[in-house]
Amino acid sequence: MATQREQDAADYLKKHKIIELMDNLTSMIFFYRPDNPRAFLIEQLEQIKISQQNAVKGPNLFNNSNLDAIFGIMDPSNRRYITLAQYKQALITLGIKNINECPEGANEDRISHDTFKTEAMQGLQTC
Repeated sequence: MATQREQDAADYLKKHKIIELMDNLTSMIFFYRPDNPRAFLIEQLEQIKISQQNAVKGPNLFNNSNLDAIFGIMDPSNRRYITLAQYKQALITLGIKNINECPEGANEDRISHDTFKTEAMQGLQTC
């Protein structure tokens, strides 16, 4: 059983999305492999601060071409849709925690490329 201090710490981490932030920053370091990781992290944090002040999207590891590639891997026969299960697994793999359980096309088990990208980008912005 967690002590009150441990519970307070866990609540703080969850409230401020610290774990998601650290996961994203760590992934960016591994992806970009900057010569000066400290300066890179400072730059990313400054960009996040600016994006929050201006209510715009902050830095992120994945862009449209990455999402296109992920969708293409899941749709090798080019049907132009993926299943709901594939959609959920892809978003989990991207590190998205709050997944829309019923996106457009869920009832038909056919999630379109556009819906996938929209949901992924929205989820990545909240990470």
